[in-house]
Amino acid sequence: MTFDRIGFMKSMSMVAVVGAFCFAAYGAPEKKLNFVFCIVDDLGWKDISCMGSDFYETPAIDRLAKDGVLFTDAYQAAPRCVSSRTSIMTGKYHYRPGIKSGDGLAIEEVTIAEAFKEAGYRTFFTGKWHLGKKGYYPQDQGFDINKGGCEYGSPPTYFHPYSKGSLATPPGLEGGKEGQYLTDRLTDESIKFLRDHVKEHPDKPFLLWLSHYGVHTPLEAKEKLIKKYEKKLASMAKDTGPDYITDYTGKVKMKQDIAVYAAMIESVDESVKRIRKELERSGLADNTAIIFTSDNGGLSTTAATSNRPMATSNHPLRTGKGWIYEGGIRLPLIVFWPGVTKAGSVSDLPVVGTDLYPTMLDIAGLRPRPKQHIDGVSFAPILKGDKSFRRGPIYWYYTFAKDGTGNPSMAAVRDGDYKLVEILFEDKAELYDLSDDIGEQNDLAAREPERTKKMRGMLRDWAKETEAASLWKNKNFVETNKALLEAIRNKR
Repeated sequence: MTFDRIGFMKSMSMVAVVGAFCFAAYGAPEKKLNFVFCIVDDLGWKDISCMGSDFYETPAIDRLAKDGVLFTDAYQAAPRCVSSRTSIMTGKYHYRPGIKSGDGLAIEEVTIAEAFKEAGYRTFFTGKWHLGKKGYYPQDQGFDINKGGCEYGSPPTYFHPYSKGSLATPPGLEGGKEGQYLTDRLTDESIKFLRDHVKEHPDKPFLLWLSHYGVHTPLEAKEKLIKKYEKKLASMAKDTGPDYITDYTGKVKMKQDIAVYAAMIESVDESVKRIRKELERSGLADNTAIIFTSDNGGLSTTAATSNRPMATSNHPLRTGKGWIYEGGIRLPLIVFWPGVTKAGSVSDLPVVGTDLYPTMLDIAGLRPRPKQHIDGVSFAPILKGDKSFRRGPIYWYYTFAKDGTGNPSMAAVRDGDYKLVEILFEDKAELYDLSDDIGEQNDLAAREPERTKKMRGMLRDWAKETEAASLWKNKNFVETNKALLEAIRNKR
């Protein structure tokens, strides 16, 4: 038998044609979606231009909102950083038993980083961690690389070497240039990770977690930007309204007029711009989802009798960081999912920080972990344009009463447009319809006793189920503010 070269070549050509047809019909194996998760410390709901600020300038963040979905009714599960970040990382309300152990977030918890790492992702963290001491750092909770994450709740200073007095440079940020600004440094570390990833791991997906220390105190910014906003402030029409008001046990800032804070926000905006530019340059933009958010409301309150500096105003939202009124828990959230989110979309459907874990798994095509993110619900349908999506009630229990932000122990539940707020030590309930009272000024509890009773029952049942009520404490706060609280009661 002789070798039929022509026949063989024809057969191989046919195989190639069939192979090409199958490739075209079914496509190559899809690359897993990459993620950039950017969280800004203490950034308030109205601290970006597209949410209504006339003073702060955030063109890059605004552009991200135009490219993706802007959520107007996004919340965190707590009004302070440790608790809210715990809920983001675990998909659980921070007050569930066992979620914390020893000196930090319980190692037994399967964090969102661990879930992605198990799915083959490279995981990178830079910036503020604040979820435990050494042994509970990002590298102990699922991140391959940690640049700057430690027990610090705020940086000693924003300027290199980022150390002051007995407070050392955050781990991983020891190098760098004298005087370098921390927000810029964290962005540099993120860009370096992206470039190294493309060179060394081009076939692996990644989760980049950029956790800015900004815009938390100390209020420090680059001098050039401070001068820019001082000049802008001087040119703006004078707001004749009050600078501060007293609300319950807190003193509340009513104006956005601090130039150094505006400068800090602009540096964060520049970070977003640089990260997106690098994604484009590296050919990653079309396969990288971006999530931008904050960990709690802006720092706008202090104790009613204090002159402690504040950073911003959340008006028309009520109060700010530390409180469970809207100013403390409602915040910016933007999600961009390339090829899926419709540009310029705006959603007023309530979502909460515990939802981020299952949502990210969902849009990455990874299996859910319902026993882990037990308090989270995937809002991926919203990102796909499903306007029928509705989330169940959102609950808050926050028992950390603090003079620094003037807040008592509080609890709340939002069900649809209605929100019930409890001042725990007074056993007092307030009811608000957020659809026409975003500032929570018109208490409906006396006019709607049945709804109030029902929602109080929901809140108490939930507290019992999660054992949240066992955390209730505010003895020191009551003792410190005894005279003030007595005066409040006498006014009623």
